[in-house]
Amino acid sequence: MLPPEIIFEDNHLIAINKRPGEISQGDKTNDVPLVEIVKQYLKDKYQKPGNVYAGLIHRIDRPVSGVLIFSKTGKAGERMSKIVRDRAFKKTYWAIVKNKPEQESATLVHHLLKNERMNKSFAYAEKKGDSKEAILHYQLIASSDRYFLLEVDPKTGRHHQIRAQLATIGSPIKGDLKYGFDRSNKDGSVSLHARQLEFIHPIKNEPVIITANPPVDPVWNAFMEILGQKNNPK
Repeated sequence: MLPPEIIFEDNHLIAINKRPGEISQGDKTNDVPLVEIVKQYLKDKYQKPGNVYAGLIHRIDRPVSGVLIFSKTGKAGERMSKIVRDRAFKKTYWAIVKNKPEQESATLVHHLLKNERMNKSFAYAEKKGDSKEAILHYQLIASSDRYFLLEVDPKTGRHHQIRAQLATIGSPIKGDLKYGFDRSNKDGSVSLHARQLEFIHPIKNEPVIITANPPVDPVWNAFMEILGQKNNPK
């Protein structure tokens, strides 16, 4: 069991850079979830006796990587939950896709219908049954010889939203067999990364921006190099 990669911590909150394959909270696999790993980290670091509190604020799909935040106190947890409900919790994702979208920047609006048995969401142009509206904005930020890197700003938080919506416009995420990519990544991940979280601190009332680097992987590494060259031209 690998120790968590801590990228932010104060007296109220702790954020980690979730690795692909790690689970946010317990599921039917009985694999150790990150909420328990974070509790153990806090227990060991601060030599706390008895139970340690760590509240999961939001979730990330198992094959996805990136910023995941926990509260260290009940008070911070309640306030963070309200921030999430009020949509004052800005998430930015990076997605590596195989096909360049027709438009380099666009807002997508679909109606997503979740199939529980398949654990998959289907996107429709019009409302269908119990479907829920899903909105995201994307922008092409880098290209390589085989793939395209999109920065995605989801405006709603639906099941598999980014994966389903990008697949629907013909740009499935690398490694995402469930949503139409032709082969899996070696580690079972999908190349979707929760790059950044922005919110107002629930106790200090100050802006917080937490950024996580993508996994160490040849394709991600190549895009980080391309972005570095774009941002720091010689």
